[in-house]
Amino acid sequence: MARFDLEHELTSRGLVAQQTDEKLFSHLSTAPTSVYCGFDPTADSLHVGNLLMLCTLRRFQLAGHRPIALAGGATGMVGDPGGRSEERNLLSVDQLAANLVGINEQLGRFLDFSSGAGAAQAIQLDNATWLQPMSVLTYLRDIGKHFTVNEMVAKDSVKSRFERPDQGISYTEFSYMLLQAADFLHLYKNFDCTVQIGGSDQWGNITAGTSLIRKVTGGHASGITMPLVTKADGTKFGKSVGGAVWLDANKTSPYQLYQFFMSAEDQMAPAYLRYFTFLDDDELSHLEVLTNEQPHQRAAQRRLAKQVTALVHGDEHAGRAEQASIALFSGTVASLDAASLRAISSDVPTSSVTTASLSAGLSVIDLAITAGLVSSKAEARRSIEQGGLSVNDLRIDDADATLGAEDVKDGGFIILRKGKRQYHLLTIE
Repeated sequence: MARFDLEHELTSRGLVAQQTDEKLFSHLSTAPTSVYCGFDPTADSLHVGNLLMLCTLRRFQLAGHRPIALAGGATGMVGDPGGRSEERNLLSVDQLAANLVGINEQLGRFLDFSSGAGAAQAIQLDNATWLQPMSVLTYLRDIGKHFTVNEMVAKDSVKSRFERPDQGISYTEFSYMLLQAADFLHLYKNFDCTVQIGGSDQWGNITAGTSLIRKVTGGHASGITMPLVTKADGTKFGKSVGGAVWLDANKTSPYQLYQFFMSAEDQMAPAYLRYFTFLDDDELSHLEVLTNEQPHQRAAQRRLAKQVTALVHGDEHAGRAEQASIALFSGTVASLDAASLRAISSDVPTSSVTTASLSAGLSVIDLAITAGLVSSKAEARRSIEQGGLSVNDLRIDDADATLGAEDVKDGGFIILRKGKRQYHLLTIE
């Protein structure tokens, strides 16, 4: 696996928000080490909010270090107060187990878990393995005694909750940083892990871990945080109109993921390219110039969308998503294959007709009204006269035209369109 300058890779992309040790990169350039990042299994899929950490772990692996992806089967039962203004809902053991299965599969898309990676071979761990067997007395004696309440209260993740007496913080979430510190200690002792990464809201938890390692072993460990990714207005990144944008294709289709990044604001697209892609410096600079000088071309967004979709779902799905996006906005949807049509069906109004009704012949005008493309037969006729109504991208010239089985495309679709971009998909039952 090719090695590269990790310090340049992280700093040039703006990926370092805080670091515990100014000599950290010198240490990392001297010898390979293990670096870990935790992922709480609050759902059965990771989401785009996790992308920065996944890509950063991958950068460490490309630099020759061993990434440890830690699924929080134990800490997920407690809940991290970081970045939260209120208490998390606790998940059942069965929910957590199901979530871990989904997350573990997704981690393999970003990291190389094969023996071919050599010393940089990634590993997946579940902290329930060592935290669940720990008794309360062992936890209090071996972990808790190394922390004062004073220093715990001073951590930003806790302090912010203290400042909201209407919410407060439970003892359960108050203890979270000690559990995460115990994770770092365990990984340091058993996997030679000397570096933890996380979002900047994890700074308190990370420094708790480096402190515990120093107190218990006399050894030295380090931490690096990445900036929290936001939209241009400062609001949280990773949400769309319908909610979270997932990395599971069954929750967020490759086309939807592609469109999410296509919609990135011009002022944020260059930063997202640095965060979420592995393009070289020259291409990143070129795309930033294009965005500043010719924003209407959306060159950065197109490159970003395809790169991220390929990273998450593979080149084939990224290509289909790109093709579907181009077709949808250029009036050539009928050229898409069945898989691509299915991909956009959740983003285009859809209704169904029966095979029997289609065999009997369906009036284009009636279908246009049912689909909501027109409000009346008179409007439908005017649209046809003006060349504004089409079926499968073929303009309808006859107001008395009907549709039959021969109009059904592969995959069971008929595509109605009014104007350039007002679509409706008919599925055949």
